[in-house]
Amino acid sequence: MSRGTVVRKILQSALLAAAVAAACFPAYAGDDAKATPAQDGSNADGFHLPPFPADAHTSQSVEVDGHTLKYTVTVGTLPVRDDKGNVTGQVVFTAYTMPGKNRPVTFALNGGPGASSVYLNFGAIGPKRVNFGVDGANPSDPAVLHDNPGTWIGFTDLIFIDPIGTGYSRALVPEDKATKLFYSTDTDISYLSRVVYDWLVKNGRMESRKYLVGESYGGFRGPRITEYLQTQLGVAMNGVVLLSPYLDGSASDNENVSPLPWMLTLPSIAAAHLERENRLTAEAMAPIVAYTRGDYATALMKGRTDPAATAAMIQKVTELTGLDPVFVQRSGGRLETQAYLREVYRAEGKLGSRYDSNVTAWDPFPYAPHQVGGDPILNGIIAPTTTAMVNFVTQTVGWKYDGRYNALSFDVNKLWHEDDDANQGSVSQLRQAVANDPNLHVLIAHGWDDLSCPFMASVLIVDQMPAMGDPTRVQVKEYPGGHMFYTRAASQSALLQDVKTLYGVR
Repeated sequence: MSRGTVVRKILQSALLAAAVAAACFPAYAGDDAKATPAQDGSNADGFHLPPFPADAHTSQSVEVDGHTLKYTVTVGTLPVRDDKGNVTGQVVFTAYTMPGKNRPVTFALNGGPGASSVYLNFGAIGPKRVNFGVDGANPSDPAVLHDNPGTWIGFTDLIFIDPIGTGYSRALVPEDKATKLFYSTDTDISYLSRVVYDWLVKNGRMESRKYLVGESYGGFRGPRITEYLQTQLGVAMNGVVLLSPYLDGSASDNENVSPLPWMLTLPSIAAAHLERENRLTAEAMAPIVAYTRGDYATALMKGRTDPAATAAMIQKVTELTGLDPVFVQRSGGRLETQAYLREVYRAEGKLGSRYDSNVTAWDPFPYAPHQVGGDPILNGIIAPTTTAMVNFVTQTVGWKYDGRYNALSFDVNKLWHEDDDANQGSVSQLRQAVANDPNLHVLIAHGWDDLSCPFMASVLIVDQMPAMGDPTRVQVKEYPGGHMFYTRAASQSALLQDVKTLYGVR
């Protein structure tokens, strides 16, 4: 089973455990059917839903580095149309804009599939943030929004897009048709690219400098959307930021023969051990990365033909990870992620998170042969992000809608068609987009501890890319933390400085 399949199954189990329900609303055929299709949620098929409100706006401010930045928040919708012009869906976006014709505009997408953009919005780059995803954060903590010191609003307008079936965005066709139109790789990329295009046209921003940021599966989307916009819709991005991206689903295949699946995760496991000992630095990680792509890979490839190399490898892995030597030996130095996450905290009766193995929760079934229940981080982030976003949209901004908000949608994840194209990743599109535009710059950012989308995958991917002129146009940066490393103040601050460099901000 590929790592991509595992990640999706973990997301499904976490969402199911948290009782996340259907993304689609019940059929509706009231008086609102008289409104236009883009407003009332009806289409040519006679499929009806309660109407969305008109776009809503409010003014806010944020304190950043001693300066007050005033901006406008807009919550609005864009229709999605089929090739005959019929409205088949409605995408809800949250936009933060400031005056100025020359301001860049940045489009932000999360992943899943099935995740809304609330995590980038209220965790990473939006003007406000809510506490989630860190050790000690509880789902029942007050979902209070605070000024975000790491926001990008000071140098770019921000447009957060919720794909169909996430947030409030919705299909206007029956489920079987929605699956074909929205829940597969190619259709996902084409309609989301068109949403970017349509927002630019609607707001007169085609001449603005344009950037794209994607997290996790949004990082898979990033290169594909960028290349699609370049070659199909005539929109060129100036830069792309990929946070903890899922770039190559096939990298973890063939784990019984290839050393690659184990090479991807060993450095992140070692990083988590260093962090627990307060020794995690880039300097400490450098020899671990070198060992992983050198003697570790060689020993795995030799297998039983070189018992001495295998024994030395097992001893080294034990040293790097701090795990029980018996566990490492029985694993053959190949540390399966879920087994590791139970083993490392077994004595405490806890589980580590796939998204940051140093964030833990109680193991509700410690004697089960396999992990039962969801991931500690995923189980803990749904409540605060949902509460914060619903209050923000409906109360603060005043976009009055009482439908269901899906921060993470179990149904979308379940319906997603995992085709061969998805497993091909988006490395090819990344290379093509960079080759197409010599001015395109890409920043790939990871947390050291992330085991869902480990940094080592991106390091190997970029190292194999041709230089195409300036090799620094595509860079990989690592920071303390996990999948959502930006929840840590120091890591978010470091990311902000690297992003400013990408945007040319002084």
